Amino acid sequence: MEETKKLPSMWKVFLVLGGFLALAFTFTSLGITIHLAIFSGWFLAIGVGLSLGYSYQELENAITDGINNGMNAVIILLAVGALVGTWISGGVVPSIIYYGLKIIHPSIFFLATLIICTLTSLSTGTSWGAAGTAGIAMMGIGAGLGVPDPMTAGAVLSGVYFGDKLSPLSDSTILSASMSDVDVIDHVKGMFPASIVGYAITAIGFTILGFNVGGGSADLSRVNKVMNAIDSMFNVNLISLLPLVIVIALLIMEKPSIPVITFGAVLGIIWGIVFQGLEPVKAIGTAWSQIPKDTGMKFIDSILSRGGMQSMLWSVGVILFGLGFGGLLDEIGILEAIAERVEKGINSGGSLTITTIIVGFLGNLFGSAMYVSLILTPKIMEKKYDELGYDRRVLSRNTEFGGTLTSGMVPWSDNGIYMAGILGVSTLDYLPYMWLSFACIGVSIIYGFTDTFMYRADDEATDETLTV
Repeated sequence: MEETKKLPSMWKVFLVLGGFLALAFTFTSLGITIHLAIFSGWFLAIGVGLSLGYSYQELENAITDGINNGMNAVIILLAVGALVGTWISGGVVPSIIYYGLKIIHPSIFFLATLIICTLTSLSTGTSWGAAGTAGIAMMGIGAGLGVPDPMTAGAVLSGVYFGDKLSPLSDSTILSASMSDVDVIDHVKGMFPASIVGYAITAIGFTILGFNVGGGSADLSRVNKVMNAIDSMFNVNLISLLPLVIVIALLIMEKPSIPVITFGAVLGIIWGIVFQGLEPVKAIGTAWSQIPKDTGMKFIDSILSRGGMQSMLWSVGVILFGLGFGGLLDEIGILEAIAERVEKGINSGGSLTITTIIVGFLGNLFGSAMYVSLILTPKIMEKKYDELGYDRRVLSRNTEFGGTLTSGMVPWSDNGIYMAGILGVSTLDYLPYMWLSFACIGVSIIYGFTDTFMYRADDEATDETLTV
């Protein structure tokens, strides 16, 4: 049976991928949920798989294996939903917004957002957790200062992805390293030269943007309205920041993410009862669904009414369907077939880098999940890196840039869905401001064509260059 299986021809690849994109755009334009488009895509892939000699049971197993590979992300998503819900009703997020409005000037707001989200993500190792805590708070502060939401979201995403990418605690960092057969610390060191240049470019860009957008005086009446609205609805105090400190400290101590985030949600419940005067049943219920807020200011109400596990169920559905679709694509060799066709034109570090990043992006585009991209890209590209004599650290770096940094760009991917939902800004609206992603990818491609920091497998001295 095994010998009858072969890589799909290009017309079959086009049938699956082109058919899926057509379904996605058609369903979206008609207002039909994207879940059904991805679910329909399963059967395009199953049909091609059957024609290649796979049994239906093998294809069904590929779906369940794909979903199983991403279940950690689903559990984290639900835990973060509970955390956000209890932290808003418990006064944690409102207190951060309140004090942030007091001390942050609009001209440095974007840079401050970038740095705060970077430090949160770097210390916790989770871009989702950082976006769901510091990110939501910065969106609230930005709304109070009157700066455009998509720009704030871009600064948040640039910060959380930089921190997540360079944190040894991050699951995406660990996965990229392990799939590329690289030590995690070596992987982080290998990303550093391109990442720090990209970060500097991003920081300069957001600094300039801040002076252009918020260089004048803030609308103090708007700021005061927001602060007064928060103060009237919540018991704002510095002790409300303690759950944030505790959760970050536990994650820095390398405690497991899911229990720590869940413990943070429990602290939110306690804070809601003790400091916000919520009835215990209502406080516990905010872990599932948020209590609607009515401050009289719609943009603040939309932020303070987010969170709860229930708010994540739409995203969970898309992610599960996407993971199943990604498992099918991996099983029947769709992306491998594309790579096999294009790798004949790879003859330099530059073309190798571009191809790897594109494969990583395609993993997000068609696999609908960052995990699919980070698992498939090294499997598809590793032979070419070995053939051209490049160290696996280059593979892991380009995999991370193509997988992690583009994951938030796809509206139906796990990251695109989560970030758009938690920040309240559509993917296509914040996409132009994902400056860190564009900068790091651009720097990596330049490095590829100029043979800069393109470590060779037989170069024993490269470790010294990593400390530069």
